[in-house]
Order: sequence, then C-alpha cells, then structure tokens
Amino acid sequence: MRTQRREAPAFAGAGYWLAWHSAAVSHLRPVYLGDDLFACQPIVAAIQDAGGNFILTCKPASHQTITEYLHDAELQEYRQTTCKRGKRTITVYRRLTAVPLRATEDAIAVNWFSIEIFNDKGKRTYHNSFVTDLAVSADTVAELAACGRARWKIENETFNVLKTGGYNLEHSFGHGKQTLANVLVALNLLAFAFHTAACLAVLAWRAAVIARGPKYRFFEHLRTITAYVVFQHWDHLLQSIAAAAIRPP
Repeated sequence: MRTQRREAPAFAGAGYWLAWHSAAVSHLRPVYLGDDLFACQPIVAAIQDAGGNFILTCKPASHQTITEYLHDAELQEYRQTTCKRGKRTITVYRRLTAVPLRATEDAIAVNWFSIEIFNDKGKRTYHNSFVTDLAVSADTVAELAACGRARWKIENETFNVLKTGGYNLEHSFGHGKQTLANVLVALNLLAFAFHTAACLAVLAWRAAVIARGPKYRFFEHLRTITAYVVFQHWDHLLQSIAAAAIRPP
C-alpha cells in the first residue's frame, strides 16, 4: 500500500503528459529525465510503452529493494581525474545492471549507477544515484551521469528563475476565480521565453543583464529608469543600464 500511495501522485501528471504528447516526439527517441518521485514502476512502464528511455534520480531511502541489492553486490567502479584552474577533481562512478525496480514479480529491471565528486582535499562535494534503461558501461556512465544532472540545471535555470529571478511566478497563483491565474502564468512564460531569446541574440541586452547582477535587479533598473527618461531606442536604454549612467543615443 505504501508503494501505491507513493506512485499515484507522480503517475497522475506524468502519465497524463505521456498519454497526450509522447506520440509527437517518439520518433526522436527521447530520454526522459525526472526526480526520485518519478522512479517508479508505472511511470517507467509508461515511458517504455511510449517508445522512450529514461534517466531518473534514485534515492536509497525511497528505493528499499534497490538498496538491498546494492548492499551485497560487487559494484563496478570507474574513476576520472580532472584538473581545472589548478584544482584537481576526482569523480567516482559506480554501476550495477539488471536490478529490480521494486519487490514484485513483475518488477521492471533497471540499470543503476551513481556519481561522487571529491575535491583536491578529498572532501565529497556531490553525490547522486540514478536508474536507467540505457546501457551503462565504463564508456557511457559519465555521459549518462551528466544527462541525469542536467535535469537540475534545467530546473534551476527555468522554474527557480521564474520564482526568484524577478518573474514572481508563484504570485500568479490564487488570483482570480476562473482564468486570471492561467493568463498570468502564460504571460510569465512568454516573457521568460522572450528574455531568453534576447540573452542569446541581443548583445546589448546580455551586457545590461550581466552588469546589474541578479536578473531581478536588471528588471528594477528597467522599470525605474523608464519612468523618468525617454530613450531614443532599445540600444540606448540597454547601454545606459549597463553603464549605470544615461548615455547619449
């Protein structure tokens, strides 16, 4: 019963998305990323039925069956040493193949791997583990780990920015009794998309954002300065923000 309660909330959203959208991207052979909540039998089965693969975070505390297998197993290990800016980093990868995802007869077999990063003083600075249906070997484990870690980068640079980077996304919820909250969320997402495109394509925009530090400070300058000064064009405005002074057009 505990397993069913844990799997149900995650499957509700992910299963709905897969049912409606997976067919449109199945020809691309997508690899789905997800946190520990999604590393359960219903979602893994749904992903495979949709023609995709997966790399999902797997925490020991919430995957007792896998943890028990790891306890007595001889894990294959691969070490990688890198030196960047004079500092040495040691990355240790461990892996085990064909592990049951849960303690049932119909459990799907997955490949487990972990990554640990140590600094030049031997202190562990990062640790995580994942399950996947992709082949895990000494040649592929580093790339798979990088893909698994990319989910956090995506989450941090989108959802977290939308909450804390000046977009105030969470403030959109609770407004209106019918559709206002949805409209505000849509406007937030459109603004974020346009700002991302501007950072990639407009050098003056990028320079202004970098000069102000956190993006919310850039928005503060943008809102304040346009209340008092009329600018000739966008470059004039952005160059003035970057220089923290009103520059001639």
